[in-house]
Parts: sequence; C-alpha cells; structure tokens
Amino acid sequence: MGIEDTFNDAVNKGKEFFEQNKDKIEEALKSDQAEDISDKVLDGAADLAKKVAPGSAEQIDGVRDNVDKAVGNE
Repeated sequence: MGIEDTFNDAVNKGKEFFEQNKDKIEEALKSDQAEDISDKVLDGAADLAKKVAPGSAEQIDGVRDNVDKAVGNE
C-alpha cells in the first residue's frame, strides 16, 4: 500500500466517521463551549490580521463576524 492509498483510506474513514456522527458534530459546533473557543480564536486571528494590515480593520472585523456566525450558538 503506497502513500496515496494510505491517504485515500484515511480520507474515506474520515468521511465515514463524519456521516455516522453528523448530528453529534453539528450539535458540538453549536455548543456554548464551541462559541467560547471560536470567539477566542477568531479574536486572536483578527487582532493579528489588524497588526499586519492596520488599514483593513473594518474588513477584518466583517470577516471575523461572518466566520463567527458559522460556529457556536451566538
């Protein structure tokens, strides 16, 4: 079995795992804990992006807010 076969096997197992646990995964992504963690990560990433591109704060905040809507429950 080559590297490509091993990779494809891992991807297929990941797909199977996701399909079997889709409801639990979606529930976890919409939890309070996911919201807290995602807020911290997104805030940190936005702060870093603002340091790199200080003139783009408004756009960075917009992207951060859009991503935040996809994870967590708020």
